[in-house]
Amino acid sequence: MENTPVTQITDANGNCATIVHWGSEEAARASLKTLENCSDCLNCSDCLNCWRCVNCSGCSDCSSCLDCTDCTDCSSCLDCLDCSDCSYCAECPSCMSCLHCLHCSNCSDCSNCSGCYGKKKNVSDHLQPPIPIISGIHQAIYAAASKLAALDMSSWHTCKTTHCRAGWVVTLAGEAGKALEQYWTTNHAAWLIYKASDPQIKYRPDFFCTNEQALADMKRLADEEAVRERPGK
Repeated sequence: MENTPVTQITDANGNCATIVHWGSEEAARASLKTLENCSDCLNCSDCLNCWRCVNCSGCSDCSSCLDCTDCTDCSSCLDCLDCSDCSYCAECPSCMSCLHCLHCSNCSDCSNCSGCYGKKKNVSDHLQPPIPIISGIHQAIYAAASKLAALDMSSWHTCKTTHCRAGWVVTLAGEAGKALEQYWTTNHAAWLIYKASDPQIKYRPDFFCTNEQALADMKRLADEEAVRERPGK
Protein backbone atom coordinates (compact mmCIF):
# COMPACT_ATOMS: atom_id res chain seq x y z
CA MET A 1 0.00 0.00 0.00
CA GLU A 2 1.41 3.39 -0.99
CA ASN A 3 1.74 6.05 1.66
CA THR A 4 -0.61 9.00 1.19
CA PRO A 5 1.49 12.16 0.77
CA VAL A 6 1.12 14.76 3.52
CA THR A 7 -0.53 17.89 2.12
CA GLN A 8 -1.37 19.78 5.31
CA ILE A 9 -0.58 19.81 9.02
CA THR A 10 -3.28 20.40 11.64
CA ASP A 11 -2.64 21.13 15.32
CA ALA A 12 -4.77 20.32 18.38
CA ASN A 13 -6.73 23.57 18.02
CA GLY A 14 -7.76 22.91 14.43
CA ASN A 15 -5.27 25.36 12.94
CA CYS A 16 -4.08 24.15 9.55
CA ALA A 17 -0.90 24.80 7.57
CA THR A 18 -0.65 23.52 3.99
CA ILE A 19 2.61 22.28 2.50
CA VAL A 20 1.98 24.06 -0.81
CA HIS A 21 1.68 27.42 1.00
CA TRP A 22 4.74 27.09 3.25
CA GLY A 23 6.92 25.16 0.83
CA SER A 24 7.79 22.26 3.13
CA GLU A 25 6.36 20.16 5.93
CA GLU A 26 8.97 21.54 8.31
CA ALA A 27 8.01 25.15 7.56
CA ALA A 28 4.30 24.34 7.89
CA ARG A 29 4.84 22.78 11.33
CA ALA A 30 6.97 25.75 12.38
CA SER A 31 4.22 28.22 11.44
CA LEU A 32 1.71 26.44 13.67
CA LYS A 33 4.06 26.74 16.64
CA THR A 34 3.94 30.56 16.33
CA LEU A 35 0.17 30.65 16.94
CA GLU A 36 -0.94 31.27 20.52
CA ASN A 37 -4.48 30.37 21.57
CA CYS A 38 -5.71 30.54 17.96
CA SER A 39 -8.22 28.06 16.52
CA ASP A 40 -9.45 26.93 13.10
CA CYS A 41 -7.06 29.24 11.23
CA LEU A 42 -5.31 28.45 7.93
CA ASN A 43 -1.73 29.35 6.99
CA CYS A 44 -1.36 32.07 9.63
CA SER A 45 1.71 32.91 11.71
CA ASP A 46 2.67 34.86 14.83
CA CYS A 47 -0.97 35.48 15.80
CA LEU A 48 -2.75 35.52 19.17
CA ASN A 49 -6.35 34.64 20.13
CA CYS A 50 -7.60 34.55 16.51
CA TRP A 51 -10.34 32.35 15.03
CA ARG A 52 -10.96 31.13 11.48
CA CYS A 53 -8.50 33.53 9.83
CA VAL A 54 -6.48 32.83 6.68
CA ASN A 55 -2.97 33.92 5.60
CA CYS A 56 -2.71 36.48 8.40
CA SER A 57 0.42 37.50 10.30
CA GLY A 58 0.99 39.22 13.62
CA CYS A 59 -2.72 39.70 14.38
CA SER A 60 -4.59 39.30 17.68
CA ASP A 61 -8.21 38.77 18.69
CA CYS A 62 -9.38 38.66 15.05
CA SER A 63 -11.92 36.37 13.39
CA SER A 64 -12.59 35.30 9.79
CA CYS A 65 -9.99 37.68 8.33
CA LEU A 66 -7.95 37.10 5.17
CA ASP A 67 -4.43 38.28 4.26
CA CYS A 68 -4.21 40.79 7.14
CA THR A 69 -1.09 41.96 8.99
CA ASP A 70 -0.64 43.32 12.53
CA CYS A 71 -4.38 43.87 13.10
CA THR A 72 -6.26 43.73 16.41
CA ASP A 73 -9.85 42.81 17.24
CA CYS A 74 -10.99 42.78 13.60
CA SER A 75 -13.69 40.66 11.96
CA SER A 76 -14.11 39.46 8.37
CA CYS A 77 -11.52 41.89 6.96
CA LEU A 78 -9.41 41.42 3.83
CA ASP A 79 -5.85 42.53 3.12
CA CYS A 80 -5.65 45.12 5.93
CA LEU A 81 -2.60 46.49 7.76
CA ASP A 82 -2.24 47.62 11.36
CA CYS A 83 -5.99 48.13 11.91
CA SER A 84 -7.95 47.85 15.15
CA ASP A 85 -11.57 46.97 15.92
CA CYS A 86 -12.58 46.97 12.22
CA SER A 87 -15.11 44.79 10.43
CA TYR A 88 -15.81 43.85 6.79
CA CYS A 89 -13.09 46.11 5.39
CA ALA A 90 -11.33 45.12 2.18
CA GLU A 91 -8.16 46.03 0.30
CA CYS A 92 -7.76 49.58 1.58
CA PRO A 93 -4.47 50.76 0.00
CA SER A 94 -2.24 53.19 1.90
CA CYS A 95 -4.42 52.95 5.02
CA MET A 96 -2.72 52.30 8.33
CA SER A 97 -3.38 52.46 12.06
CA CYS A 98 -7.14 52.62 11.48
CA LEU A 99 -9.64 52.31 14.33
CA HIS A 100 -13.34 51.37 14.52
CA CYS A 101 -13.76 51.19 10.75
CA LEU A 102 -16.74 49.42 9.18
CA HIS A 103 -17.39 48.21 5.61
CA CYS A 104 -14.55 50.28 4.12
CA SER A 105 -13.12 49.34 0.72
CA ASN A 106 -10.73 50.81 -1.85
CA CYS A 107 -9.85 53.81 0.35
CA SER A 108 -6.77 55.80 -0.58
CA ASP A 109 -4.00 57.59 1.34
CA CYS A 110 -5.65 57.18 4.72
CA SER A 111 -3.71 57.39 7.97
CA ASN A 112 -4.82 57.09 11.59
CA CYS A 113 -8.47 56.81 10.59
CA SER A 114 -11.18 56.61 13.23
CA GLY A 115 -14.84 55.73 12.93
CA CYS A 116 -14.87 55.26 9.16
CA TYR A 117 -18.06 53.88 7.62
CA GLY A 118 -19.00 52.56 4.24
CA LYS A 119 -16.25 54.06 2.09
CA LYS A 120 -16.76 51.80 -0.94
CA LYS A 121 -15.64 53.49 -4.15
CA ASN A 122 -18.28 53.47 -6.93
CA VAL A 123 -20.59 51.19 -4.97
CA SER A 124 -23.82 52.66 -3.65
CA ASP A 125 -24.58 49.89 -1.17
CA HIS A 126 -21.81 49.41 1.39
CA LEU A 127 -23.48 46.54 3.20
CA GLN A 128 -22.28 42.99 2.70
CA PRO A 129 -24.88 40.97 0.79
CA PRO A 130 -26.64 38.19 2.74
CA ILE A 131 -24.70 34.94 2.96
CA PRO A 132 -26.64 32.20 1.14
CA ILE A 133 -26.97 28.70 2.53
CA ILE A 134 -26.55 25.60 0.37
CA SER A 135 -28.47 22.64 1.75
CA GLY A 136 -26.24 19.57 2.01
CA ILE A 137 -23.35 21.71 0.82
CA HIS A 138 -20.64 19.06 0.85
CA GLN A 139 -22.62 16.52 -1.13
CA ALA A 140 -23.82 19.20 -3.54
CA ILE A 141 -20.33 20.56 -4.18
CA TYR A 142 -18.79 17.11 -4.61
CA ALA A 143 -21.58 15.97 -6.94
CA ALA A 144 -21.00 19.00 -9.17
CA ALA A 145 -17.20 19.06 -9.07
CA SER A 146 -16.68 15.32 -9.53
CA LYS A 147 -18.31 15.22 -12.96
CA LEU A 148 -16.09 14.80 -15.99
CA ALA A 149 -14.01 17.95 -16.66
CA ALA A 150 -16.04 19.91 -14.09
CA LEU A 151 -13.15 20.86 -11.79
CA ASP A 152 -10.20 23.11 -12.64
CA MET A 153 -8.36 24.36 -9.56
CA SER A 154 -6.21 26.70 -11.68
CA SER A 155 -9.06 29.15 -12.35
CA TRP A 156 -12.07 30.40 -10.36
CA HIS A 157 -14.41 30.00 -13.33
CA THR A 158 -13.32 28.36 -16.58
CA CYS A 159 -16.77 28.16 -18.18
CA LYS A 160 -20.37 27.58 -17.12
CA THR A 161 -19.72 23.90 -16.40
CA THR A 162 -16.15 24.08 -15.09
CA HIS A 163 -15.07 25.87 -11.95
CA CYS A 164 -12.59 25.47 -9.12
CA ARG A 165 -13.84 24.39 -5.69
CA ALA A 166 -14.58 27.93 -4.49
CA GLY A 167 -16.07 28.75 -7.88
CA TRP A 168 -18.52 25.87 -7.57
CA VAL A 169 -19.58 27.05 -4.11
CA VAL A 170 -20.52 30.55 -5.26
CA THR A 171 -22.04 29.18 -8.48
CA LEU A 172 -24.33 26.73 -6.69
CA ALA A 173 -25.35 29.53 -4.33
CA GLY A 174 -26.98 31.31 -7.29
CA GLU A 175 -27.35 35.07 -7.57
CA ALA A 176 -26.77 35.50 -3.85
CA GLY A 177 -23.46 33.69 -4.19
CA LYS A 178 -22.48 35.86 -7.16
CA ALA A 179 -23.29 39.03 -5.19
CA LEU A 180 -21.18 37.89 -2.25
CA GLU A 181 -18.34 37.00 -4.63
CA GLN A 182 -18.45 40.47 -6.18
CA TYR A 183 -18.40 42.09 -2.72
CA TRP A 184 -15.46 40.04 -1.44
CA THR A 185 -13.43 37.61 -3.53
CA THR A 186 -14.30 34.16 -4.84
CA ASN A 187 -12.43 32.25 -2.14
CA HIS A 188 -13.56 34.43 0.78
CA ALA A 189 -17.18 34.35 -0.40
CA ALA A 190 -16.96 30.57 -0.71
CA TRP A 191 -15.61 30.29 2.84
CA LEU A 192 -18.44 32.43 4.22
CA ILE A 193 -20.96 30.21 2.41
CA TYR A 194 -19.28 27.08 3.72
CA LYS A 195 -19.47 28.36 7.30
CA ALA A 196 -23.11 29.42 6.99
CA SER A 197 -24.13 26.14 5.35
CA ASP A 198 -22.17 23.90 7.72
CA PRO A 199 -21.45 25.47 11.13
CA GLN A 200 -19.64 22.25 12.07
CA ILE A 201 -16.92 22.67 9.44
CA LYS A 202 -13.59 22.59 11.28
CA TYR A 203 -11.27 24.42 8.93
CA ARG A 204 -11.23 26.54 5.82
CA PRO A 205 -10.80 24.35 2.71
CA ASP A 206 -7.62 24.72 0.71
CA PHE A 207 -8.78 26.58 -2.40
CA PHE A 208 -5.32 26.52 -3.99
CA CYS A 209 -4.44 22.81 -4.02
CA THR A 210 -4.51 20.35 -6.92
CA ASN A 211 -7.65 18.86 -8.49
CA GLU A 212 -6.90 15.50 -6.88
CA GLN A 213 -6.40 16.97 -3.41
CA ALA A 214 -9.55 19.08 -3.67
CA LEU A 215 -11.69 16.16 -4.83
CA ALA A 216 -10.39 13.93 -2.05
CA ASP A 217 -11.25 16.53 0.60
CA MET A 218 -14.67 17.25 -0.94
CA LYS A 219 -15.46 13.53 -0.99
CA ARG A 220 -14.41 13.13 2.64
CA LEU A 221 -16.68 15.97 3.74
CA ALA A 222 -19.55 14.69 1.57
CA ASP A 223 -19.26 11.22 3.09
CA GLU A 224 -19.19 12.63 6.62
CA GLU A 225 -22.23 14.78 5.86
CA ALA A 226 -24.13 11.78 4.47
CA VAL A 227 -23.41 9.84 7.66
CA ARG A 228 -24.68 12.71 9.83
CA GLU A 229 -27.92 12.83 7.83
CA ARG A 230 -28.73 9.15 8.36
CA PRO A 231 -31.69 8.47 10.67
CA GLY A 232 -30.63 8.04 14.27
CA LYS A 233 -27.40 10.02 13.86
